[in-house]
Amino acid sequence: MVQKPETIANVSVKEYCFSKKQIKGVVEASQFKWTFTWFFNKGLLLVNPPLGRALIENALLRFLLKKDYQLEAGNEYKLTISAKF
Repeated sequence: MVQKPETIANVSVKEYCFSKKQIKGVVEASQFKWTFTWFFNKGLLLVNPPLGRALIENALLRFLLKKDYQLEAGNEYKLTISAKF
């Protein structure tokens, strides 16, 4: 059986502000590192820098939607991405 490619990304939540309705954090996977801001009232996710953003954006959004109420500032989480990079 062929094993599916995957990469483990580390997600650090730096700020969770309910009054601004946003979560800020950092995602690291392989040699890539991105910062993100998720405006959960609008469903808008901003990921920077743009280099490699396509690799993480959809998986990160699904993760944030699924784990929304479980996330806390200062905590770190793991995210499995169905791709090798």
